[in-house]
Amino acid sequence: MKKNREKMLPYKILKPILAPIFKLYYNPKVIGKENIPKEGPILIVGNHKHLYDQCLAIISTKRPIHYMAKKEYFDGKMAWFFKMVGCIPVDRSKKDDNATSKALEVLNQGFALGLFPEGTRNKTKEFLLPFKFGAVSMAKKTNATIVPFGITGDYKFRSKNLTIRFGKPYKVTKELEQENKKLEEIVGNLMKENLKNSGK
Repeated sequence: MKKNREKMLPYKILKPILAPIFKLYYNPKVIGKENIPKEGPILIVGNHKHLYDQCLAIISTKRPIHYMAKKEYFDGKMAWFFKMVGCIPVDRSKKDDNATSKALEVLNQGFALGLFPEGTRNKTKEFLLPFKFGAVSMAKKTNATIVPFGITGDYKFRSKNLTIRFGKPYKVTKELEQENKKLEEIVGNLMKENLKNSGK
């Protein structure tokens, strides 16, 4: 546990610097952040529309969040950033057991893990892409609490509609297929609530 805390030191140094800049530029609205448990293993899970979606979750809690990110991010110019903030590289071309093992370790040590069940950014006209089972499976294996969220709006300067809404935390107790459908429905409803309140 101490080792993981040391790895997240750069995260704790960078966040106070970058978070205010992000908030000032994008003007995001954060709703329901009180639903994020202050301790214990949690899976922060929601839809994925933009590269900066993880930033919205990060600015919503004081807890460091380990994010699972595609391995290609670790090959580009921003590789240093993803490594410094404790991201876990995932090879999406195969079943990446190594990435899964690292994610389970994060949860078993009582930390926070961020995950996008759609598996990739939704660049289609579909409201949500079908959810993969990783989130509910890991929650069940580790008894971690799921904290669902829904993101809507535009990543524009001083955006008037960029919103992240967190739902009530809950435990996975039933069959994975049923739980996966439940999670997808909750995330979809959170997104719809955002759109309803934005007048769209």
